[in-house]
Amino acid sequence: MNVRAVALAAVLPLVAARGYNTIQRYDEQVNSAESQIKVQLQRRADLVPNLVETVKGVAKQELAVFTEVAEARARLAGAVQGGTLAEMADANAALTAPLGRLLAIVENYPELKSDASFRALQDQLEGTENRIAVARQDYNESVNRYNAYIRQFPQVLTAKAIGKKPRDYFELTTPGAAEAPRVNFN
Repeated sequence: MNVRAVALAAVLPLVAARGYNTIQRYDEQVNSAESQIKVQLQRRADLVPNLVETVKGVAKQELAVFTEVAEARARLAGAVQGGTLAEMADANAALTAPLGRLLAIVENYPELKSDASFRALQDQLEGTENRIAVARQDYNESVNRYNAYIRQFPQVLTAKAIGKKPRDYFELTTPGAAEAPRVNFN
């Protein structure tokens, strides 16, 4: 047997094992980042009922908005528990519009805006929105690293052998999200 063939036969399993281990590590990083998105979306879903109840106490006649927020919040909570990333993104987008209308109602009730518990809830919700953005960014960076790695040679061979495929990025489907908002002071 040729010395080169023996050396190649000895080195090839080591290269494949290293690639396999790295693929597993990157795959777990993607799973962890996905979990963080779920945690933050669940936090958002959990905060919304408190915000609704606080506003409800002052703005009793706005029942339609409260109902719409509650339904959208339930959809988000359900998607977090058992949905795909696309379902979570859709449910999150569906909550954004009624939540915006709920916050617009607050503008009609100055005593509510000055209430400490409402301000605290609003701050928590704002912080959660920031955490969701960071979690999405971290997830997409993990997916990028994983996808780039499994497309490189020789890792592509290992990835194919163990059935690893590229992962999807987390993308929002909010209509008009790609357009800059218009500000009008009239």
